[in-house]
Amino acid sequence: MRILSIASEVFPLIKTGGLADVAGALPFALAAHGCDVTTLVPGYPVVMKALQRVSDSIETIDLDTILDIPIRILATTLNGLRLFVLDAPELFDRLGGPYSDAGGHDFGDNWLRFAVLSKTGAAIAQGAIESYRPDIVHVHDWQAALAPVYLAASNRPRPRTVLTIHNLAFQGNYPSTIFPRLGLPDSTWSIEGVEYYGNVGFLKGGLHACDVVTTVSPTYADEIVTEGGGMGLDGLLRGRGERLIGIVNGIDTDVWNPETDTAIAANYTRRSLKARLHNKRAIEGEFGLRRENGPIFAVVSRLTWQKGLDLVAGICDDLVERGVRLVVVGTGEAMIEGAFFAAHSRHPDRIGVRIGYDETLSHRVQAGADAILIPSRFEPCGLTQLYGLRYGCIPIVAKVGGLADTVVDANYAAVTSEAATGLIFAEPSETDLLRAVDRTLRLYQDANVWRKLQSSAMKADVSWSKSAGLYAGLYRDLMKE
Repeated sequence: MRILSIASEVFPLIKTGGLADVAGALPFALAAHGCDVTTLVPGYPVVMKALQRVSDSIETIDLDTILDIPIRILATTLNGLRLFVLDAPELFDRLGGPYSDAGGHDFGDNWLRFAVLSKTGAAIAQGAIESYRPDIVHVHDWQAALAPVYLAASNRPRPRTVLTIHNLAFQGNYPSTIFPRLGLPDSTWSIEGVEYYGNVGFLKGGLHACDVVTTVSPTYADEIVTEGGGMGLDGLLRGRGERLIGIVNGIDTDVWNPETDTAIAANYTRRSLKARLHNKRAIEGEFGLRRENGPIFAVVSRLTWQKGLDLVAGICDDLVERGVRLVVVGTGEAMIEGAFFAAHSRHPDRIGVRIGYDETLSHRVQAGADAILIPSRFEPCGLTQLYGLRYGCIPIVAKVGGLADTVVDANYAAVTSEAATGLIFAEPSETDLLRAVDRTLRLYQDANVWRKLQSSAMKADVSWSKSAGLYAGLYRDLMKE
């Protein structure tokens, strides 16, 4: 099966969050199930620079203009990924990140940038590249969600479409004044199309037009059809019925492998957990923490309200009082960043803070910290807890979305049967988070129990193997239709 994946970011070329990890890892897992995936990704400066390494193997395909923007497609294979790179300098050759400028402000023409990405994907799906026609088009989040709309509005034969929601909070809603520029027929300006309370809804339109909606965990699929979790789209999602499916994310277990990871101080397995101490000592030095035998807890995350990191900032003094040291890696809301900096200034040898995104540092923290705090208020899937499981860094998570689907709580029965892999708490509050911390510390005090907990965590299957099989089965079912 030929699968065209359309994504606004893909690891290791460009990454701001879990979407990139999924877009980068799933194609390799799908290959084992007979799926040949090619990913269409924008030609951001960092992507174009990476292409220089394989310049001799790039096929250039001129598609003239899409929505009056001159474009061409660069087809190649990079880091094992088959790629179509959308080369449109007018839209993507800019300083900053994929969605915002160097000052953190969203680009004012993001609607056009990602409409061009979507329409280009739709054109490729219908034969714009003579030698390529996919069986399935799989689009990711609002940035690619108009592709199914363009395809459904066409009179020409089209492949089946799958839209994956990675985070329903980001919907791509824009003023109605942009509609004439989208190149869509007037009939799509309707409640069954892209119109959304008088605005243009990229994600909303895609959810109507695609053949199947997936999201990144079964529990999140249940949550988003409720009024409290649907963020205004719950009615539409309920209407999709059995065409809304939750498939839990996996991770690339070759990239995230403590036995071979070159980013960490010492390699180890679940049978050689004593070697893990070298990684703990390394992050003590890296973050300027006092060297001692007590636990180190970690945060590796966007520092936002959604992720519940205001709760962690609020209990920093309580953690220190309990003998816990804390390392924080991430960037996000200024108030939360400031709260962590203030906690560091109060406890400079107990709390270490790094503001910014650092992929290799996140590997070192997962390998050296004893536990990782993930108190999200909502979490479609989450990958950080999967990295923690893989590295024996025990996840302490809120009972939401994919966190609830991927962590087995260390209650009495699970601990005694050696099935537990982490700790789950019910409510995203400082009180419940501290209770989970206290439970964790009681387990940590028994070295034998703690090692068994780490070993069980590292045995958990966090790979893409099972989920890729579910996606492949879904694709085949759609092709039969």
